[in-house]
Amino acid sequence: MDFSEQFAKKIFSTRIGGGSFGSGDQIYKFEKIKRARREALKNFPNRILINMGVGEPDDMATDSTVEALCCEAKKYENRGYADNGCDEFRSAAARYMQSLFSVSLNPKTEIVHSIGIKAALSILPLCFINPGDVVLATVPGYPIFGTHSKYLMADVIGLPLCAKNNYLPDFESIPNEILKRTKVVIVNYPNNPTGACATEKFFSELVALAREYKFLVINDAAYSALAFNREDRVSIFNANGAKEVALELHSMSKGFNMTGWRLGWVCGNEKLVGAYAHVKDQSDSGQFLAIQKAAAQTLNNLFIPENNGKKYSERMGKIVPILKSCGFDVTPARAGFFLYAHIPSSLEYNGERVNFLLAEGFAEWMIKVLGIVVVPWDDVEPAVRFSMTFGSKETDEDELINLFRDRMSNVRFKFHRAK
Repeated sequence: MDFSEQFAKKIFSTRIGGGSFGSGDQIYKFEKIKRARREALKNFPNRILINMGVGEPDDMATDSTVEALCCEAKKYENRGYADNGCDEFRSAAARYMQSLFSVSLNPKTEIVHSIGIKAALSILPLCFINPGDVVLATVPGYPIFGTHSKYLMADVIGLPLCAKNNYLPDFESIPNEILKRTKVVIVNYPNNPTGACATEKFFSELVALAREYKFLVINDAAYSALAFNREDRVSIFNANGAKEVALELHSMSKGFNMTGWRLGWVCGNEKLVGAYAHVKDQSDSGQFLAIQKAAAQTLNNLFIPENNGKKYSERMGKIVPILKSCGFDVTPARAGFFLYAHIPSSLEYNGERVNFLLAEGFAEWMIKVLGIVVVPWDDVEPAVRFSMTFGSKETDEDELINLFRDRMSNVRFKFHRAK
């Protein structure tokens, strides 16, 4: 064993693989997608790539938001550390929660900003998780809270989301002994990638369970501003007693086209939010105050997420019929910008038959052969996510949709289910 191997075994933590860190040959799905995309561009340099794998808005932040940032960035008082945030942003977030969900929050004690939801999800486990605790996390879903909980030696158990249950978790299937050990249940509604929305009834039942077994519920509500119908604009705090056992995370990224700006907030009762603020204060020095103040002004403009939601809904209205004509069992999402569909078991293209067991293989085929980028999910059932954020500066939207129709129509997809 040479020095570098000895050093690796000693220096790297076991939570990231210890001495084997960096030596494995596992390639994660998003890296595989990038590689397949590069191969497709190399093999077909003149073909337009239809990128339906993007998980972020395809529009810029509004001119008024950018102008507000420029104005605030010039102010001397905004140059310093933000720490746990400014009053303007907290107050704007409180008004937003009241306007969109009829939820009343104290902006001084029940709201703290985050440098995006990803940062919040990586900090929150430090507030609540001890070795041996159980975390229940909906799958498919965003893995950050679960990953950091595993770092802290928690047992992370997936709650499968299936179409037969409207992509809501089945809590009755969880053994009582697991519920007794559960410290945190993390859900994500409106859901990525399924597009499902939770109901107030669902949240009420979840809150009742949390109060009975004394666990914390965290709802990642990043897509809440993009619920297409008013009845789907539901916060967990619409459920009685939720504030005592729940936190909710909101984002400026999806609804307000501010993805790279990295800003969101954590809200709930004073003690739970206070725990987050305490640990966050040891983790970062806050987001740039000019960004917070620009976002505070932007949160008053609810027409921005409404217009975005209308755009994504209209795109779904054009893409869903194409997928259905190809045999996919897909319905428009109720929120967000993703369509979620089970993959075909096989297909025929140019006289060749290709079989699929995993969505990962299907996604790579779609990219390499058809030049259509989709994201695979094999957590529960093989499925892929078609993103409606496929806008391009180079190509007209209708042209992209027509290209998508033409390429898909040249394939004969076969599914296990009876047609």
